[in-house]
Amino acid sequence: MIIYPAIDMKGGRCVRLLQGRAQNLTDYGDPLVMARRWAQDGARWLHLVDLDGAFDGAGGNLDAVERIARELDIPVQLGGGIRTMQDIENVLKLGVWRVIIGSAAVKDPEFVRDAVLKYGEKIAVGIDARGGTVRTEGWLKDSGEDFLQFASLMDSYCVQTIIFTDIDKDGMLAGPNFDQLSQLRQAVSCQIIASGGVTTLDDVKKLHKLGIDGAIAGKAVYTGSLDLAAAIRAVED
Repeated sequence: MIIYPAIDMKGGRCVRLLQGRAQNLTDYGDPLVMARRWAQDGARWLHLVDLDGAFDGAGGNLDAVERIARELDIPVQLGGGIRTMQDIENVLKLGVWRVIIGSAAVKDPEFVRDAVLKYGEKIAVGIDARGGTVRTEGWLKDSGEDFLQFASLMDSYCVQTIIFTDIDKDGMLAGPNFDQLSQLRQAVSCQIIASGGVTTLDDVKKLHKLGIDGAIAGKAVYTGSLDLAAAIRAVED
């Protein structure tokens, strides 16, 4: 199991949003400085999110993405605003190892199938759910798609990694949605990375026991409620 410290970027800054709401923002400064901190704590991967891309497709944080990908000797995955094959190609050229397709996967599943055929394991799909249905457009729109059915479709397209976020858990420091993650684990054969609500070392250990392949640590590592180095040690021992 891999712990992925999250670096969400807006306007070139590292920020945290509460449940994806732009008005509930905390600024943590230069994304590269934060990336160095997590690398020093033993992170083997980084999870990057271009929030400007997620909300409006502007991709205004790609300079920061490239600085992180080029300077640090650990792989990064990036989500937010990936809508076309050209977007995928562009961010891979920046040094990003894995690209996360979110809203575009719901709107055009065939895009995902084509991307997987071309790029294989470098393609992941982000499934952001609230109340059991998949949200799009920076979590603002309800697609009406059942998260398990959609995940199964992505699995059938040979997507190797799904990143599942329970929006209601995001930033709340109240633990992941273990029930939905358990259902998802039974429904698909691909890797599952849990996001949203990962708060304590016990959360990490429970996800590990469920057979979850990764956990994204956001607010918890920024507030100190989860010690990143300790969490990494726990899943490696």
